[in-house]
Amino acid sequence: EAEYQRAMQRRAIRDAKTPEKMKQVKPVVDDSLTLQGKKDKIKSNLQRLAELGKVHPENRYQDLINDIAKVYTNKHKQLFCEGLRLKEQPHQCFNVMHLCAAQDIRNQRRYRQRRKAELVKLQQTNSALNSKTNFYNMQIDSYNQYIKTCMDNLASKGKLSKKPGDSKAKKSKQVSQKYTAARLHEKGVLISIDDLQPNQYKNAIFEISPSETVGVFDVKAKFMGVHLETLPLEYQDLLQLQYEGVAVMKLFDKATVNVNLLIFLLNKKFYGK
Repeated sequence: EAEYQRAMQRRAIRDAKTPEKMKQVKPVVDDSLTLQGKKDKIKSNLQRLAELGKVHPENRYQDLINDIAKVYTNKHKQLFCEGLRLKEQPHQCFNVMHLCAAQDIRNQRRYRQRRKAELVKLQQTNSALNSKTNFYNMQIDSYNQYIKTCMDNLASKGKLSKKPGDSKAKKSKQVSQKYTAARLHEKGVLISIDDLQPNQYKNAIFEISPSETVGVFDVKAKFMGVHLETLPLEYQDLLQLQYEGVAVMKLFDKATVNVNLLIFLLNKKFYGK
């Protein structure tokens, strides 16, 4: 309602600045009515016109809108030409805006049809994308299941080993593996340890053992007699780093190790490769 009052004030100011030759004949309008009052009056008049058969609510009064737009367009074409003749540049812009608005009113049905067609296309595209998403999610589930099966097979292969002629299988490959940092450094698995010199590596101990979760190892470390928290190391993460071409990684934020040689060590000691 406040915005309506401001619009009425702007129209009054604009009409006061309009030259006499360009002023329209003012329609009989009761400006004392509020915005809601004018809405109610319009509804009442539309209902009366519908009873007389002049308008049709079924098509949302499209015929009436077209007639208003035609009158509006023709009137403002005359004003536009008059504005050109009087060389009133501000009013030319104002009239052009009105012409564009009138064209929009006349073409609103066409716009609605176009938007409806575009909405149908968007819905079809969205449906196709959802179908592809479901397909790829199923593929991911299949790949994850396949990887889990492979990891289970690797774990079961390393749990028991049989020598030819042995009647009983004995445990192997699944016990904890302890190494000094010096030994891992000789193997090339360990590259360096922050704040430690190579001659101090004999005082650093690493222990690697399989956890309850398949494909996850618990890594313990003791540096200069200080025990560090157990670090879970996922075999799949190492494979991902290897696939991405990452050569080295950090353990405990202190020890730099060679990814490829660490994978080789785990395969040899725990997976029987």
